[in-house]
Amino acid sequence: MTDDARRHAPATQRNREPILAVLRQELPASGGCLLEVASGSGEHAVFMAPRLPGWSWQTSDADPAARASIQAWAAAEGLDLPPPLAIDAQNDTSWPAGPFQALLCINMIHIAPWQASIGLFTAAGRLLPAGAPLILYGPYKRDGQHTADSNAAFDADLRARDPRWGVRDLGDVAALAATHGFGAPVVHEMPANNLTVIFRKL
Repeated sequence: MTDDARRHAPATQRNREPILAVLRQELPASGGCLLEVASGSGEHAVFMAPRLPGWSWQTSDADPAARASIQAWAAAEGLDLPPPLAIDAQNDTSWPAGPFQALLCINMIHIAPWQASIGLFTAAGRLLPAGAPLILYGPYKRDGQHTADSNAAFDADLRARDPRWGVRDLGDVAALAATHGFGAPVVHEMPANNLTVIFRKL
């Protein structure tokens, strides 16, 4: 924690450059408005938004303290970001009307009930036009197996904290995506046994 409203998530320092590289590759060249779901501290937004010309960045988080952190980081960096939205992925009435040209969700679906994943894909299916990406980042199981011992330990820790949490299997996420009008995932291997997964609206 800093001495103001800004929160600090150490992982953002490690993963922001690799995630930005994927965004530059996968986001439509025409630009548009990107909705970041569960923006957390806001550190990803203030790092990436100025580095993606042509894109406006809309942050969001269900936690009021996180929204305060986002605004404090934007002010500290001198960025004119729109105020963060109070989106609870599990609550369908909390989503904006859209449309958006991309949705980004970093490190949420394993630290939330499965209902949050359902809500995310339900909203993304409504808010995104054909061809637009829903971009997820985090750890995943593949074919029912963890990809690293560290992910297995992380999964056990998450489930001990809340049995509704846990590292999701990519096959389950892809099946959910398909029911909401998304194609098969494009997978980018990332550092520290994480994945960036791109689902495009059909």
